[in-house]
Amino acid sequence: MDNKRIFLFAILSVLILMLWSAWESEHRPVTHDVTDVNVKREIPSAPTTAEAPSVDGKSIAPTPGAAKLETSERILVNTDLLHVEIDTQGGDLRVAELLKYPVSLDQLKTPLRLLDDHEPRIFVAQSGLIGREGALPSHKSHYTSDSNHYELAKGQDALTVRLNWSGDGARVIKSYTFHRNEYRVDVNYEVVNNGRKPRDVYQYAQILRSYEETKGGITSLPTYTGGVIYTQDKHYEKIDFDHMRDKPLTRDAEGGWVAMLQHYFIGAWLPGSKENIQYYSDAQTGNLFSIGYKTLVPTQVVPGGKATLSTRLYVGPKEQHRLEKMDESLKLTVDYGWLTVIAAPLFWVLEWLHKLVGNWGWSIILLTILIKAVFYPLSVASYRSMAHMRKMQPRMQALKERFGDDKQKLNQAMMELYKTEKINPLGGCLPILVQIPVFISLYWVLLESVELRQAPWALWLKDLSAPDPFFVLPILMGVTMLAQQWLNPQPVDPLQKKLMYALPVVFTGMFLFFPSGLVLYWVVQNVLSVAQQWQINRAIEGKK
Repeated sequence: MDNKRIFLFAILSVLILMLWSAWESEHRPVTHDVTDVNVKREIPSAPTTAEAPSVDGKSIAPTPGAAKLETSERILVNTDLLHVEIDTQGGDLRVAELLKYPVSLDQLKTPLRLLDDHEPRIFVAQSGLIGREGALPSHKSHYTSDSNHYELAKGQDALTVRLNWSGDGARVIKSYTFHRNEYRVDVNYEVVNNGRKPRDVYQYAQILRSYEETKGGITSLPTYTGGVIYTQDKHYEKIDFDHMRDKPLTRDAEGGWVAMLQHYFIGAWLPGSKENIQYYSDAQTGNLFSIGYKTLVPTQVVPGGKATLSTRLYVGPKEQHRLEKMDESLKLTVDYGWLTVIAAPLFWVLEWLHKLVGNWGWSIILLTILIKAVFYPLSVASYRSMAHMRKMQPRMQALKERFGDDKQKLNQAMMELYKTEKINPLGGCLPILVQIPVFISLYWVLLESVELRQAPWALWLKDLSAPDPFFVLPILMGVTMLAQQWLNPQPVDPLQKKLMYALPVVFTGMFLFFPSGLVLYWVVQNVLSVAQQWQINRAIEGKK
C-alpha cells in the first residue's frame, strides 16, 4: 500500500512538473527569429498560395508577386473598446489596441496592442478584391479618405470609416463599421462598374503575422500561438507556422472562419456561412506568414451597376460570450486541450459563481467546496480507509519487528491483516486520483480563460492568473500537505516515511511559480481534506 501511495504521488509530481514547465515556458520572453530588422519585410500583394481564382487552369488576375509592407497616411479610430489605426496604403487594419485590457498591472494606463505593424512583431489584418476584367484594389493599393480621425460619439451605436479607390473603369468604397461594446468590425466593399463590360469580382481576407517561438523543455505544454481554420468537415484545425512553411494550406469549404491566435486574444476573419471559399496560407520572406480565405464564386457587376461584398473581422479577447455571439464555433479557440470535457463545465460553474459573488477568487473557493461536496461519499469512504489504516499502525509495526527483513512474509502478514480487518489498502489513494484531472482542468481554465487574466482576489493577490508575489499561498499549501501526511497512516519503512514528508517541500517549490488561482484551489482543497480526515480519524480511533 505504501509503495502504491508513493507511486501515485510520483505521478502527480510528474504532472505538476509538466504544468510548471508549461507555465514557465509560457511566461518566458519570446524569441523572435529575425533576419535583419533594417530590411523591409516582404508580403504578398494578394493570396499567393492560390494567387487568384482561375478558370480552365488559367489565373483570372495577374500574379503581383511579393511586395514590401509599405505605409502611408494613418486614419485613427476610437471606440469605447478599441483604438484602431487604418493605413491608406492597402486599407489594412494595422494597429488595434484593446482599451479594456492593460498590458500589465504595472501599466494600467497602457492598453494591450493586439494588432501592430512595427518590427519585430507584425500582426496585421488585410483584405482586398481580385478582378477578372481589370485591376481592383488589393492590400497594396492606395486609398483616400475624407478624414484621418474618427470617434464613436456618446449615444452613437456604430461608426463607419470609408476609404475610396478608383481606376481601370471601376470605383470602390471600402468601409469599416465599428460597433459600441463590440470587438466586431464589419468590412464592406461597394464596387461601381463604370466600364462597358460586366466585371467578375472576388474577395479575399487574410492575417499577416511574424513568427513567434517559445522554446521550452521536453515537458513543456505552452499555449498555442498560430493559425486556425474552422470548416464543417474538419471543424477546429490548427495550422501552425511550421505547417505554413512546409506545406502551404489550400482547402475548399463552405463558410467557416480563419484566425490567428495569441494566448488570450484572437484576430479572425468570418466570411458568410454559405459562401464557397478557399482557405490558404503562405510563408513569406522575413519570417512572415499569412493565412486567409478567398471567395470562389464571383460577384458580377454589370456596366453602370454596383454590388456590395462583405466580410466580418473580430479583433479582441477570447471572451466566450462575445465569441459565441459572433459564431458558436469560435468558442473552440478557448482550447482546454484533451480535458475539455471537464474544463468546460468547470469554467461554466466558475462563471456562474462569479455572477453571484463578483470575485473570481471567492468563485474558486466556492467551486472547490462544490467539488468536495460532489465527491463527498467517495472522500468519506477513502478517509475511513485511511483512518482504519492509521489505527492499525501499532499492529503493522509489530509485524515489521516480528518478520524483520523478510519482506515476502511481512507483506503476506499485512495482507492477511487487511483481510481480517476488512481494510482496502488502496482506498486512501482515491482522493489523489480524483484530484488529478480536476487539478489539470482548472490549470487550463486559468491559462486559457481571458476572464481570469489580471483578476484580483483580496489583499496582496491582484492577479489570479499570475504567481503569488509573496509566496503566501504556496507556503500554506505546503503546510496543509504536511498536516495531511501527519493525519495519514505512516509508512512502516523509514525511507518511505522520509520520502512522504519530503514531497510537500518539493510541491511547495514547484507551486511557487504556478498561477495563484490554482494554488488557492489546492489550499482550500487541502484544508477541507484535513478537516474531514481529522474528524473521521477522531471518530474511528475513539472506538475500541
